[in-house]
Amino acid sequence: DGGGGIAQQLEPGSLVIVMSSIPVETARAQSEKLAAIGVSYIDAPVSGGERGAIAGTLTIMAGGEIEDIERARPLFEAMGRVTRVGPAGTGQLAKLANQTIVGITIGAVAEALLLAEAGGADISAVREALTGGFADSTILRQHGQRMAEDRFEPGAHAHVQLKDLSTAATLAEKFGLDSPLTNLTKELYTEMCEGKARDLDHSALYLHLKKRKNAK
Repeated sequence: DGGGGIAQQLEPGSLVIVMSSIPVETARAQSEKLAAIGVSYIDAPVSGGERGAIAGTLTIMAGGEIEDIERARPLFEAMGRVTRVGPAGTGQLAKLANQTIVGITIGAVAEALLLAEAGGADISAVREALTGGFADSTILRQHGQRMAEDRFEPGAHAHVQLKDLSTAATLAEKFGLDSPLTNLTKELYTEMCEGKARDLDHSALYLHLKKRKNAK
């Protein structure tokens, strides 16, 4: 923009890596601006949370030129596993895909455990029984345990999940896609985030669905 931003301080041949979750169009605009002054750009949002960051097992979704990602590979591999998903901006698309799967799957696990609980099953045991089977997932293992233990201190906040689902739904509409599961899950998180539950972990959708059941 001609001001004193970081772009003005970079030498040609530099490489900028953005690991935040930002809008797709922002990542693409940043890449284009930096390319004009000879600076390379990678958008590389992550999944895996605090646990993955500490263990060095993050999933890194990188958008950028192949040679730039290879140049940065030693840095990425110190943090986890990196996969190039396309040109600049597609890292953010992959992150939105990740968050869409996460949000919808949390809803599926919550509904399944509420069904088991309503019928008199021990949901801790149900969760254990399902692990290793076709319904197994990281969501079932980690967030299913949170649901069974009623433990919802925030790892990933519900309001952040809502933000990502809203962005995904808007993009899907822009692309002419029909996304009923995304839209329904977004509506549930919208209801949930109207009160203090917005600051709970996103797995607390379980509590919101339980509250909806009790309100009927």
